[in-house]
Amino acid sequence: MRANIRRLSRAEMAAKVANDIPDGSYVNLGIGIPTLISKCLPPGRDVILHSENGILGMGAAPAGGAADLSLINASKEPVTLLAGASITDHVTSFAMMRGGHIDLTVLGAFQVSSLGDLANWDTGAPDAIPAVGGAMDLVVGARQVFVVMEHVSKAGEPKIVTECTYPLTGARVVDRIYTDCAVIDVTAQGLAVRWMCEGMSFERLQSMTAAPLLPGIG
Repeated sequence: MRANIRRLSRAEMAAKVANDIPDGSYVNLGIGIPTLISKCLPPGRDVILHSENGILGMGAAPAGGAADLSLINASKEPVTLLAGASITDHVTSFAMMRGGHIDLTVLGAFQVSSLGDLANWDTGAPDAIPAVGGAMDLVVGARQVFVVMEHVSKAGEPKIVTECTYPLTGARVVDRIYTDCAVIDVTAQGLAVRWMCEGMSFERLQSMTAAPLLPGIG
């Protein structure tokens, strides 16, 4: 009898990423699930959040609905500023991204390949609106790239694939993948499973993944 699988919610996925961010890091948060990370950082963790629209020292969403609509993140959601925060124009913000000053960027994705190729800006669908934003700059400028996404698409198709079929954001740029089912490292040997959700077996996870996995747990 197949065990019940308890997949992570989006908030739980964000919290799992947040717990793995090293102290003292400068971190860019992309749109979608990554923006939730600002609410999930462990107390006392010294992490400086960057938003590509020109915020360094970004805080979580304002409490109680007291939003200043002139302060928004890359998803156009209200945020706060931490003490010592700075606001810049896009030129300065992108220079920080391109110049190797970001330790880690966390992005969403449509597909990630077994080699760490990332596709996250266009599906090619007739009704899709391509939205590359600063992702191409981030994946080549940041020291590490984490992806957080659902393990399969709404249609049930694997999002971790042998080769991306969507236009690439960057080739061989992803270091780690977080999904609602697993955490997977992109290594020279292949995709190594670090963690699986409750009730998930390696065989079941492999059946949901279109690229070979390595049982890296332990």
